Amino acid sequence: MSTRTVPTFESSIHTSNVWLKDIAKIMGWPDQAKAYRALRASLHALRDRLTLAEVGDLASQLPMLIRGLYYEGWQPAHHASKERKKREFLDHVAAELHDDPTIDAEEAARAVFQVIENHISPGEIEDVKRTLPREIRVLWQ
Repeated sequence: MSTRTVPTFESSIHTSNVWLKDIAKIMGWPDQAKAYRALRASLHALRDRLTLAEVGDLASQLPMLIRGLYYEGWQPAHHASKERKKREFLDHVAAELHDDPTIDAEEAARAVFQVIENHISPGEIEDVKRTLPREIRVLWQ
């Protein structure tokens, strides 16, 4: 019996691993497990702060595996996070990182946003930034 893989899945796994390696490198972490937690927490906080339309627009450019992570646990009916302050947003990230207090929420968010910016079209990044309040937008710099 031969094992065949689905090229679309293999490509998504490869691309997702590239993202995790990029985050781990920025953060100076030796493994990708922390990078995964940082990516998940930051994506969820970002998703919960974007408009419904922008949630879908950003998702359409994410690798398939990361898109699933992005939507994990999302409840559009309860979608109404109106965090206006950087601290509130970072508290949201930190709440998802509760199981690893060694990860700094701000550093994680900045690293994840840098990687997103490196892999997503500039136009979409500008749309995401425009949707965010100025205090949160500074995490992209």
